[in-house]
Amino acid sequence: MPEGHTIHRLAQDYTAAFARTAVHVTSPQGKFADSAALLDGTVLTTADAHGKHLFLGFGAAEDTVAVESPTWVHIHLGLFGKVTFGPAPAPPPTDTVRLRLANDTAYVDLRGPTTCALITPPEKQAIHDRLGPDPLRPDADPAAAHRRISRSRTTIAALLMDQKVIAGVGNVYRAEVLFRHGIDPYRPGKDITPAEWDAIWQDLTALMREGVRNNRIDTVRPEHTPEAMGRPPRVDDHGGEVYVYRRANQPCHLCGSPVRTAGLAARNLFWCPACQRR
Repeated sequence: MPEGHTIHRLAQDYTAAFARTAVHVTSPQGKFADSAALLDGTVLTTADAHGKHLFLGFGAAEDTVAVESPTWVHIHLGLFGKVTFGPAPAPPPTDTVRLRLANDTAYVDLRGPTTCALITPPEKQAIHDRLGPDPLRPDADPAAAHRRISRSRTTIAALLMDQKVIAGVGNVYRAEVLFRHGIDPYRPGKDITPAEWDAIWQDLTALMREGVRNNRIDTVRPEHTPEAMGRPPRVDDHGGEVYVYRRANQPCHLCGSPVRTAGLAARNLFWCPACQRR
């Protein structure tokens, strides 16, 4: 499942390709056909992201600036959703395309999302209200996340993946930020000090912003890159240089101990037992 940086990058890409232009909206698959017909010819006025949720705002065709209460399309990619951009003219769509936007210069296809729905502004706000703070949003309140974490006996590894606690963090950022701060993933949330949480939050913000810029996840510090350490670069379909994610049984870049893995909340957890002691 894409992590939050990918969704924020998509919001930027939709804006760059379609903002302030009237768009031709279709649903070749048919599952979004009625809503697509309502949106066809309107203007994409804004794009917004919160955690793993993407929102596309549409206004009347005569609008040239963002409106206060646009009509929103709510998208959640889930495990199988994919977004593909391309230049105009758009090729004939396949019948797997849930939503296509097109204008004179570009097109974008959405396939296989968990959610693609037309929603009202109050419905959009209800989604924001149930999500935790997002490190990539200017309105994020890290103290709100720590209040929930500090009252919980649940492991910090599980809490970081709980979108009601903090939005946008997935398996990669979870594993990597805990390693970077030497925190055992099985520590209860209530044992995470305010200073530790502040450091985690600041690090997540920086790492995820870098992820938006580069459209990939890299978490190793400059002194631990392949060039600096004289080691081979990572070969993995995830891409990016990481410390522990999907490196089970491989030596830790810092201490050489084998990286461990275990199941936690239906996801694979990765950590170094030597660098991340309780």
